[in-house]
Amino acid sequence: MSQNKNIYCLTPVFNDWESFTILLQEVTKIRQQFTNYNFFIVAVNDGSTEDLSKDFSFIDIPISILNLKINIGHQRAIAVGLQYIYNEVSDYDFVVVMDSDGEDKPQDIKELINKAEQEQEKKIIFAQRKKRQESVFFKTGYFFYKYLFYFLTGQKISFGNFSIIPKKLLSKVVHQNNIWNHYSGGIIQSKIPFDMVQLDRGKRYKGVSKMNFNSLIIHGLSSIAVYFDFLSLRILRYSLYGIGICFVSVLFILYQKLFTDNAIPGWASSLILIISGIILQLFSVTLIVLLLQLSSRKNISAPNPKVYKDFIEEININRIEK
Repeated sequence: MSQNKNIYCLTPVFNDWESFTILLQEVTKIRQQFTNYNFFIVAVNDGSTEDLSKDFSFIDIPISILNLKINIGHQRAIAVGLQYIYNEVSDYDFVVVMDSDGEDKPQDIKELINKAEQEQEKKIIFAQRKKRQESVFFKTGYFFYKYLFYFLTGQKISFGNFSIIPKKLLSKVVHQNNIWNHYSGGIIQSKIPFDMVQLDRGKRYKGVSKMNFNSLIIHGLSSIAVYFDFLSLRILRYSLYGIGICFVSVLFILYQKLFTDNAIPGWASSLILIISGIILQLFSVTLIVLLLQLSSRKNISAPNPKVYKDFIEEININRIEK
């Protein structure tokens, strides 16, 4: 008889314990569909200001709550949880990264598992959204974010955190420093093999999303920052293109002034002065980006898969005796 595989569901929580409780209940319900899997919950309490006074003893699933010393943000909370599982847990087969508010549906874990096993557990599987439940304002912002990300980095991103990581790949993930800024962007940049399945996004269990316009901007900038090396090259390239166009424009203006009768008195000199200012600004941008890139390249820091210990204040574990 084959032994059941263990799935650890990792979810960050910030002042959303009511939704988290519903998530636990939903995970408990779907266990009947997963006869070959055991479920465990690892919740990262990201410095919640609301006291966690709920009793989860009625939940028939082992639960570990990592209480952080301070609020470090959604993405870094995920990184802490991944490093905790990698270092402190030995009996896991898959790690599912998901939100606790219901937008990542527990029912869809089956699709992620099927795809991961189809790929022989050699790839991280992300949920690519077919249908989203957010407001038109948020969808519009997300649309522009995706295309800005592609324009600046040359990479397409059409998925968030909802994903499944096979055990054999978790070591590669926790040694990536970029996941502390942006989990999915860090995976893309790391060249770790990944694939996607199309899934609809669910509705929040309770309350409203904490991802407002400012949070979306910060989240987008964090994903782009992961590609600083590539972004620097793009800025340098476009700056050099701009300088080249400006030089050609100056030569054209001088030609018009010296060899044709089209020039208007004062027009050529003023325009050359303006273009010279543009050239100076583009040159300054190029120089600054080049210096920043060289400065970042000289600083080498070894990946540390045990950084998580500095953030955890205490761990509450609710183990179910079988």
